[in-house]
Amino acid sequence: MSKSVQNICLVFSLPVALSACSPSTQPETANPSLRALPSSSMGPTVGAVGEKPRITGGPQPAVLAGPQSYPVTGLSPLTPGCDGALVGGTVYIGAEVEPHLAAHPTNPNILVGAWQQDRWSNGSARALVAATSLDGGRNWTRRALPFSRCGGGTVMNGGDYQRASDPWVSYSPNGVVHAMSLSTNADINTMLASRSFDHGRTWTNPATLILDGAAAFNDKNAITADPFDANYVYAVWDRLIDANNTGPAYLARSTNNGASWEQARPIFDPGTRNQTIGNIVVVLPGGLLLDVFAQIDSPLGGLQRARVAVIRSLDRGSTWSAPVYIADMLGIGVSDPVSGTAVRDGAIVPEIAVGPNGEVYVAWQDSRFSGGLHDGIAVSRSSDGGLTWSTPLRVNGAPNVPAFTPSIHVLADGTVGVTYYDLRSDTATAPLITDSWLAHSRDGGATWRDLRIAEPFDMNFAPFARGLFVGDYQGLMSAGGEFLPFHVRTNNSGADDNRTDVFAISLANVPRDSGKRMSTAAMQREMRARQGPADFRPGIALRQRVDANLRKRLRRPPEPGAPERMMPHYATRALLQR
Repeated sequence: MSKSVQNICLVFSLPVALSACSPSTQPETANPSLRALPSSSMGPTVGAVGEKPRITGGPQPAVLAGPQSYPVTGLSPLTPGCDGALVGGTVYIGAEVEPHLAAHPTNPNILVGAWQQDRWSNGSARALVAATSLDGGRNWTRRALPFSRCGGGTVMNGGDYQRASDPWVSYSPNGVVHAMSLSTNADINTMLASRSFDHGRTWTNPATLILDGAAAFNDKNAITADPFDANYVYAVWDRLIDANNTGPAYLARSTNNGASWEQARPIFDPGTRNQTIGNIVVVLPGGLLLDVFAQIDSPLGGLQRARVAVIRSLDRGSTWSAPVYIADMLGIGVSDPVSGTAVRDGAIVPEIAVGPNGEVYVAWQDSRFSGGLHDGIAVSRSSDGGLTWSTPLRVNGAPNVPAFTPSIHVLADGTVGVTYYDLRSDTATAPLITDSWLAHSRDGGATWRDLRIAEPFDMNFAPFARGLFVGDYQGLMSAGGEFLPFHVRTNNSGADDNRTDVFAISLANVPRDSGKRMSTAAMQREMRARQGPADFRPGIALRQRVDANLRKRLRRPPEPGAPERMMPHYATRALLQR
């Protein structure tokens, strides 16, 4: 054969050879026993069960150089009537809200997430459902958690509750994953914990950490497995006590990897007429614990005030310091600028994350950057174990529109990421167009860059629970050295049986930014632009708007002599469960 003929053969055979070596972009169905999940317009389609990708030669589908959106949920997997007799409210079948995510400590392709399934209008959901991915978030297998009747809870296994809320998951360094729930039957409310030894495929019977009736309400929980010692697991929440109108931070601790739990106890009491909310424990290298929370002060006859604070423990949670206050929380809440419909956002709960060298970042919703006109996303940093904190900086890239519900995570290389929603694509029309963003910083939070991580959606299709609701928080972890947002978007079809879905967002195909460092002068200019005014002090008008938002979300303690005593965080004790 001549050399020219050989070259012609090589040219024609090369595409076939390349296509035969190219990986398929079509994942297989994760769990054929569940209803098929809808395909996402931003992600690959799902093939038939057991079907292997077939290489036919020729050009293969291009992989977008941008975020890939993988659906985690679809139609509700729960059995109709599983929760027994229905009591008040509207249940949104197929609505998933408030997801959380945990990544395996040594194999980040293994992920376990959880969310509220079938949200009620007046509090909580029919069940919490977990899902497992073994391929970095592309395919998922769902499993209901035994925290309520619809999740398989019974009198015998300790999960006989009508509703469940506030899902949280965390991995121990030995690969055990822990989950936590607020579960309720009318006035009866409890904090439950369960664990899984097979990455969420099966779960142990729930352990009861605390059980209360009408005299107290336990709320807004988080569970943290110590990343440096598998023996220790920390569960925290706020307990709203009717007798003295206070809401101390409570802790239950396990010293044997969740096999048993110490008696729950208060670790910080803000005093009469005050409460904490949004408690989350993180563990720093060396074993130092920080518990972050919002402290809500409700002075008699005065305006309510919110502050973000941390307390510290040097002995794995046995004793705790006095609070270190980071900043005022000046969230005023978000609403549809056209209709005035409220969006139930994350304005009352802070988020926290630890970097590889022990640096700590706290994020929250705050209106200081607009002078109190609308909320943005604030971040503060500590490099001394939470003793001192930096001046809050604005994270959201569009300062002139509301931004809300941040989540925060730090990669192993120190890159800080914050996901949030905002309304920069919204217009003066009926749809409430909402965007999803990831802001990231490669210089310790000094400067930030925005990335749109999903297609816009209409928030008006979200379930209504004292506002259009996709969750008080969302999930954010990392896989393969990249951020992996785990969040809720509405389905814009308006289908009543599938208003929202959870999506995992892969950033593996997103080109890295150049990594070029700004000049000192440019960095200082950006930092100044992202700070609130140096002399900013919230005036009476802003204080009133903050107070109004807190009243709407928390409910003020009763004045002396009031005919009905009502806890700060729920209006109708039997029905308005979180």
